[in-house]
Formats: sequence, C-alpha cells, structure tokens
Amino acid sequence: MRGVFRGVFLAGLLASAVAAGPAAAEYPDRPIQLVVPFTPGGNTDILGRVIAQKLSQAWGANVVVENRPGAGGTIGVNVVAKAKPDGYTIVMAAFGTLFVAQSLYENLPYDPVADLDPVIIVATPPTVLTATARLPVNNVAELIAYAKQHPGALNYGSSGKGTSNHLFGALFASMAGISMTHVPYKGSGPAITDLVAGQTQLNFAPFPLVLPSIKAGTLKALAVTGPRRSPLLPDVPTVAESGLPGYEGQGWFGLMVPKGTPKDIVDKLNAEVNRILQSPDVRKNLIEDGAVPVGGTPQDAANSIAAGIAKWKDLAARTR
Repeated sequence: MRGVFRGVFLAGLLASAVAAGPAAAEYPDRPIQLVVPFTPGGNTDILGRVIAQKLSQAWGANVVVENRPGAGGTIGVNVVAKAKPDGYTIVMAAFGTLFVAQSLYENLPYDPVADLDPVIIVATPPTVLTATARLPVNNVAELIAYAKQHPGALNYGSSGKGTSNHLFGALFASMAGISMTHVPYKGSGPAITDLVAGQTQLNFAPFPLVLPSIKAGTLKALAVTGPRRSPLLPDVPTVAESGLPGYEGQGWFGLMVPKGTPKDIVDKLNAEVNRILQSPDVRKNLIEDGAVPVGGTPQDAANSIAAGIAKWKDLAARTR
C-alpha cells in the first residue's frame, strides 16, 4: 500500500513539473536593443548611450544602441512600437516623437499613447538659442529687430520636423511676431555643422553641441529657452527675461517600450534607470551637458506626456 501511495505521489510531482514547464529566465537574459531615433552625436544619442552603458554594467547583459534616424525621429519610434513587447526593444523617445508627431504627420504609423508604454523620464533639458558669428545680433531684442528689418533673411536649423528645437523656434517666431524659415535635418549634429559654417543663421541647440563653439567665439549664445538660467552659461539670460515673457521650451527624453510589455519588466527598467540617474557621475555628466535628470515612476512619465501633448499639439498643427 505504501508503494502505491509513493507511486501516486511521484506521478503527481512529475505531472506538476511537466505542467509548469521550464523555469522562466530572469530578465534580461539576452542583449537589449535601445533604439535612438536620431543620428549619432545629438542629445538623444548622448543620453541613450549613457543609459545603455550603465544598464549593461548593472545587468551584465549587452544593451546595444541602434541609431534609426529619419522623419523627425518617428521612424525609429515606429520600429519599437511594432516590436514584440518583451522588454528587449526599447526606445529613447523625445519631445517631437511623443508630443507633436500626431499633429504633424497625417499618416503617423503609431500612436504615442496607444502603442507605447512609458518607463521613465530621463531628462528635460532646455536649449540655447544660438546664432552664427556672422549674424549681427547679440541678444533677443536685437534678433527680433533684425528679423523685422530683414524679412525672410533668417533660417533656423533643427534635428527634424516636429522636434523640440523646431517647435521652440516656431513658438519664438509666433510670440515675437517675426518670420523665420525652418530647415530640418536628420539630427542635431549635421544641423550644428551647417550653423557653424553659416549655412543657417540660428538654432535652438542642445548645449553639448554648441558650448565649445560658443566658448571659442565662433557661435553666439543669445538666450536659454528654459525657465531659469543655466549654470553652464550663467551670464546668458532666458528668452522670457529677454523680452518674451511667458516663453518656455524644455526638451523631453524618456524610455518607452511597446504597449503590453509586462509590468514587472517595466518596473525593473524603471527602478534601475532611477538608480542610474541618481548616481553622482551620471548626474554630474548630464548637468555638465545642460540636461536636467528627472526620473520618477512610469505614471509620472505618462502624466508628463499628456501635459506635453496638450501644450504643443496646436502649435505643431499650425506648422504642418
């Protein structure tokens, strides 16, 4: 009788093991693809590579950055929106790809809210309104006066249609009552190259790409777009204090994953990136690049995206 019970017990254990299947591997157990939807060298790329390097070190799993530029960053974001929701394809999304893409692109292949889940806000950096050294202006007031005296003379570059530096320029022109021609590029790197060469006159530029040229005198910093002065350029006023009260423009960078990615994976990514953003070396590096480390919960990121869409969608629609 004892043998019968023993046989039944062992059979039950075997059946349970078969039903349960092999133990699930702990995430991550293979390389992660981090898509940066812009060219190498811009703010999005710099931030993406910092996060990728730190995640690789923390988890011992290779986090590989893949640049997928084009269409104001929407090509790269769409790759992730259509990817398998397993945590192995993530995107460093930015202002334009989330806040205004639906207003700018009639046939946008993804919905920023319906097709993507937020993980975390990485940073919200302002830009610096930068002029080529050849432009005979030294501040916002002189720039506005010059634009009114020379209609059609000013071009400003950006990292693509619908990106933050595009919309910051559109907001500036609207509030100042001037006309400027927008010149979109596939990323901030080539846009700044043309600014230094004098092919364009202005750029609402990421700090890291223009600080060396500003310090060398080959570019001029006219104003900072954020709500307060930057410690990197303490003598440069904000746009708001330079004659356009109420003006404010800050970038937005955050990690997103395909809709339906398991919550435990999203939470693990969120917790690790929060830890990364609090590390002294990362905070120092980001602040030195003009970025403002943020962090927070996935819900904080979702709320921020909703607020950004509400603020910028109408202006974006007018620039189509």
